[in-house]
Amino acid sequence: MPLNRRTFLGTSAAAGAGVAMVGGAAVPAEARGGGRGPKRYSFTVMGTTDLHGHVFNWDYFTDKEYDDAAHNDVGLAKISTLVEGIRAEKGRHNTLMIDAGDTIQGTQLAYYYARIDPITAKQGPVHPMAQAMNVIGYDAAALGNHEFNYGIPLLRKFEEQCDFPLLGANALDAKTLRPAFAPYVMKTLLTPHGRDVRVAILGLTNPGIAIWDKANVQGKMTFPGLEEQAAKYVPRLRSMGADVVIVSAHSGASGTSSYGDQIPYVENAAGLVAEKVPGIDAILVGHAHVEIPERLVENKETGKPVVLSEPLLWGERLTVFDFDLVWERGRWAVEKAGARVLNSNTAVEDPRITGLLADEHKKVVAYVNQVIGTSVAEMTTADAPWKDEPIIDLINKVQADTVQAALAGGEYAALPVLSQASCFSRSARIPAGDVTIKDAAGLYPFENTLEARLVTGAQIRDYLEFSARYYVQTPAGGPVDTSKLTNADGTPDYNYDAVSGLTYEIDIAKAAGSRIVNLCFGGKAIDPAAQFVLAVNNYRASGGGNFPHVPAAQQLWANSDEIRNTIIAWLQAKGTVDAAEFASVDWKLTRDGTPVF
Repeated sequence: MPLNRRTFLGTSAAAGAGVAMVGGAAVPAEARGGGRGPKRYSFTVMGTTDLHGHVFNWDYFTDKEYDDAAHNDVGLAKISTLVEGIRAEKGRHNTLMIDAGDTIQGTQLAYYYARIDPITAKQGPVHPMAQAMNVIGYDAAALGNHEFNYGIPLLRKFEEQCDFPLLGANALDAKTLRPAFAPYVMKTLLTPHGRDVRVAILGLTNPGIAIWDKANVQGKMTFPGLEEQAAKYVPRLRSMGADVVIVSAHSGASGTSSYGDQIPYVENAAGLVAEKVPGIDAILVGHAHVEIPERLVENKETGKPVVLSEPLLWGERLTVFDFDLVWERGRWAVEKAGARVLNSNTAVEDPRITGLLADEHKKVVAYVNQVIGTSVAEMTTADAPWKDEPIIDLINKVQADTVQAALAGGEYAALPVLSQASCFSRSARIPAGDVTIKDAAGLYPFENTLEARLVTGAQIRDYLEFSARYYVQTPAGGPVDTSKLTNADGTPDYNYDAVSGLTYEIDIAKAAGSRIVNLCFGGKAIDPAAQFVLAVNNYRASGGGNFPHVPAAQQLWANSDEIRNTIIAWLQAKGTVDAAEFASVDWKLTRDGTPVF
């Protein structure tokens, strides 16, 4: 199938114009009405979110078909089959297809076409996600925060390659404060009644971009709150004749934020938008990586329900919104709206997608299987959430070595270097024998870069106390069930940090905030006033997870290369990895002074 590589949005869209589009001319099969009763019409909007570069049902970190404990499948090839099934059932011209963001980062397929064979190169390739989404026939996609990970030029190139607009009503040009992307798109669906239905899709992204991708967006774009921009645009869309308003929001529904008071906007604001902004019929929710088949939220001003739905990430689910409209008082009105999700493990992969991108897939498989060194013994993250494991020590060793080398000969060269690392995946492993790029990439799946920040002993104690909230308070004496030990209050694994370069205990029998015991440096109790260099990823340094002190700490050094690449280069230079050279048990869980393990 030929691909349209035209530039979809011109400078007018970048300056703040919306995009108006007209649907197909075929008479919808799902239109209802006739006779003397009220005119009615039904249509369907399908949605995905947090695809994170998944096209195939494939795990590039294990080099085999994707599978998990729940036997989920992933990828746009499966989603495409589900979409075609809905279109066949409802009538293609009674359907729209949208996405809620985080599209071009997350797999080695996405990484390859951002860094190894970048789409920004002269006569570069078309991004696999653009190719697949064009074939599926998306009508719009909201911007996610991870769209900015590789910089604005690559995002603009991806935008150019898409046959649909990337929407971001709250992604503003920092100088003009006008939308840097199209805020909305207006779609027209034809009915058999001579009265078309106008469907507005408003795109909203996450204000946390200003923190998480500060290096890429500072001085270039600014990101006000979702509620603020929705309140601005929804009335405008209604005045333009929108019969139905749908929001595609890269923002969870919980009303919480991970960045505290660093910016005055809520991270997971979709539910608040539904409550506070009148005139919205449905919201496709993203960002939070949770499944919400259907949630009805009452708008406080109108009393009308707004239907929310969030499909699981990576293409594991497809949201299906169904709208029933009735003609009354000279316009179409939503009589009923509901949502459900379809499981992609019920579908086969669409051969149009797998065939189109077979060559790209083969290139990436070959890339990730390159051998970069050897390991004396196997290392895994299976127990890393509750034990000091060599595989996490490896990350900290690489980061500490890199920072020490960068600071050598300078003002801060004599300061001790500490390092933080998280267990990003409980299934990562470095095998005994040959170590490949996929092994290293699986250990560090995010595009984080490395920084060095100046901190004190007192600040490190606060940092560790904050991190230790991750554990569920567990009384001394009884057995410990590791399946119930971690992720207290929903804290994800990536927001628990182990810090190397000192020793400490975490007493999980104590309440959060008073758990760090016997914190020592060099065998002595840590001096609260002592200065240290902390090797830290840019996500944490810019406020991700809302850890204390580090975002405001003096930056001594920063690197633009991904930590993953730093690990790969370190392994290549080392040749052979022997955990005995760097692994040690520097922290452990205790209860009233007795080790848990």
